[in-house]
Amino acid sequence: MNKDITKVMIVSSVMSLLLLYFRIQWSGSLNYIFLVWNLFLAWIPFLCSLVLTNYDKRSGSKLQIGFLFCLWLIFFPNSPYILTDLFHLHLRTDVPIWYDLVLILCFAWNGLLLGFASLFEIQKFLKSRLSPITLKLFIGLLMLLCGFGIYLGRFPRYNSWDILTNPIELFSDIFNMLLHPLQNTQMIGVTFFFSVFLIVTYWTLQTLIDHKKNEQ
Repeated sequence: MNKDITKVMIVSSVMSLLLLYFRIQWSGSLNYIFLVWNLFLAWIPFLCSLVLTNYDKRSGSKLQIGFLFCLWLIFFPNSPYILTDLFHLHLRTDVPIWYDLVLILCFAWNGLLLGFASLFEIQKFLKSRLSPITLKLFIGLLMLLCGFGIYLGRFPRYNSWDILTNPIELFSDIFNMLLHPLQNTQMIGVTFFFSVFLIVTYWTLQTLIDHKKNEQ
């Protein structure tokens, strides 16, 4: 199953890259080249989840498993973050806006799928370690943190690696935001609505998966 999902995601990602390539050839502009980097970041949690489950099957050390899980947790918000690249959609003279819409949506769709595919792998990994209620609470908390991570990436412009390269400034800003939430209504709005969107999307996909299993 993992191999099938990986193949599908590779093909879908290549389609996104081809759309971008055609745009560059069409316009001679590199306006949306940043989408390649964002898609690469979206692949990291997916690959981490695959390696983690593989390590788990081979009884990897707790240190290795813990490191991979933390790495997945840190980079997971990068997957749905690509949805916010729709902010870059503007009417331009070089390419029709409908083409740019399809382009960004294709990258965003791949990012979202990579994120949830990795989440389902992590869910299988945690299923034998956590009770059903604890697992649901963990996923709910994860969606909330992911919504907050999307806010940190889009507005204060922090990156996942700032946890290592710029931890003092990052955690100082987070502390001030949480200490004065009413002065950061944008943070509350972005975090809340993206979290709700991700929870509903997760619930929808999980329901479809369970329905498919019941049919078999």
